[in-house]
Amino acid sequence: MAETTEWAFPERLQPRQENLRFDLDAALQSVVQVHSEIPDEAFTASVLGTERMGHGVVIGSDGLVLTIGYLITEAESIWLTTHDGAVVPGHALAYDQVTGFGLVLPLGRLDVPTMQRGSASSATVGDSVTVIGHGGLEHALDAKIIARREFAGYWEYLLDEAIFTAPAHPQWGGTALVGHDGKLLGVGSLLVQEAAGPETVDANMFVPIDLLEPILEEMLKFGRPVRAARPWLGLYATPLQGVLVVRGLTQGGPAQRAGVKLGDVLLEVGGEPVSDLAELFRKVWRIGPAGSQISMTLARGRNTSQVRVTSADREDFLKKPRRH
Repeated sequence: MAETTEWAFPERLQPRQENLRFDLDAALQSVVQVHSEIPDEAFTASVLGTERMGHGVVIGSDGLVLTIGYLITEAESIWLTTHDGAVVPGHALAYDQVTGFGLVLPLGRLDVPTMQRGSASSATVGDSVTVIGHGGLEHALDAKIIARREFAGYWEYLLDEAIFTAPAHPQWGGTALVGHDGKLLGVGSLLVQEAAGPETVDANMFVPIDLLEPILEEMLKFGRPVRAARPWLGLYATPLQGVLVVRGLTQGGPAQRAGVKLGDVLLEVGGEPVSDLAELFRKVWRIGPAGSQISMTLARGRNTSQVRVTSADREDFLKKPRRH
């Protein structure tokens, strides 16, 4: 895997201190590289890979790092690299399936500034922001918020309101979205195609930092928020011409065990019609917590059938981090 120092944004895209109202150098130092290694037999290895590299933001005086959770899910080892090149091992402390946030506890001193957390609630479309990845000024980007909207991911993930920025950072995972006051507004999750007027542009999707505040203490204490686990189906659906088509199934997952097949069209969930991803997820989650029976009406060719899926807690399929 290539080192992140082998590329750089053109100077015209980099932020300039004279245009900012916060200490840019301190913000750059607050972002670390997150490098994790995952066992071959891990549940997520085939989809997310066994070596993952991205970014994290130091948010605690003890060096606590906030990142995007898929970087550290099932990690056997984690290494954190500072702006100055110091490398410190880390422990996957917590991961929240609902928001996507992950926390890493360094097992040594990072000696970097802490980035204060702000609130994304006041950020509006058109605002200038700074997107910072590990690697200093050359990996920092002047950007604008181009949208705030609902986001539904086929892996059974839903945000009521995500933040989208452009131009896009090419190494988006765990990047820091920094507001005009130098405070953290969100953590980078995805590269997406987003409408910008009559055109479509590459953009980054960020998880708003506001979602962390209500769950942070529980994540620190228990490794995940204390809430009933959402029912998980292990079913990946894609909208196609006004219907939802099953494009993927987790091997041995709840939907596959219930007899759902690739190419099935989802017509109803719990006796109610369904036609888009957000609607599908909300209807499934309203039925009850993980373990609930989810009735689904499917179209397969010219035939329709009903199945009952015994949902699961996705966490039960994941390898747990070793305790330090």
